[in-house]
Amino acid sequence: MKKLLSFVKIEHTLFSLPMIYSGMGLALHADWLSGTPKPDAMTLVSKGLLILGAATGARTIGFAVNRIVDRHIDAKNPRTANRELPSGKMTLAQAYVVIAGAVILYLACAASLNSLCLMLSPIPVAIFCIYPFMKRFTSLAHFGLGASLALGPLGGYFAVRPSLDGVFPAALLSLFTWLWASGFDIIYSTSDEEFDKRQGLYSLPSKFGTKKALQISAGIHVAAFIVLIGVYLTTFTGSVVALLLLVEAGILLYLEQKKASDVELAFFKINAVLGFVVMLFVLLGGLTS
Repeated sequence: MKKLLSFVKIEHTLFSLPMIYSGMGLALHADWLSGTPKPDAMTLVSKGLLILGAATGARTIGFAVNRIVDRHIDAKNPRTANRELPSGKMTLAQAYVVIAGAVILYLACAASLNSLCLMLSPIPVAIFCIYPFMKRFTSLAHFGLGASLALGPLGGYFAVRPSLDGVFPAALLSLFTWLWASGFDIIYSTSDEEFDKRQGLYSLPSKFGTKKALQISAGIHVAAFIVLIGVYLTTFTGSVVALLLLVEAGILLYLEQKKASDVELAFFKINAVLGFVVMLFVLLGGLTS
């Protein structure tokens, strides 16, 4: 189990789950505004667990595909050589078994949520399969990683409300997630600038250097915060609680850029807190606006 959790980087769930449940919160808020009767506690718990199952299956597919595609590159990089596949801790066959199990979990939960979720379920899988190859031909690969997380809020929304009606705030939150994740992936990739150059891999740090890449990342995060302001103005105007959490999110984005030279702090710690702040922004904003 320890090997499996390490293989799929279970700790990275701290980035994706808060955004998915934020999408769920926006759907419940849209239901409330439209006069839809409130679901009972058991229905909410059931939906929440199915969303958790679908999210777990989806992200496991994404990470496993990435590890399989990159296993030869990872073996050459001192930072990643100890990962399960290049180090031999896990066989390729075992990795494919993990993917098969994750696909079953993902599709079963999507089908149990509603027919729209099942119909849309191939889209994230397609992105997961395309993204690992992007750094072999484009420095915009960071935006592929961002896209894989950006589908989370929309997924959470459609899980509760399988309709385009009222989806605009969730679409804005997905845009925020795309920009936020793309920006923090640029920060993360600064650790491999020299390795990427030697291997002929594409990233913004390997193309422009760390300093310029971080300036681009900062600009992307400014855009992300502007989009988050848009979520507040279109959905939670008048909520003081949501406004305070919006300001806190902006401060965390600033700190992430300020501490970008410390990848461990900026990427893993500040980002994890930011995800939960945004989730509280949505959930409490919906209750107080």
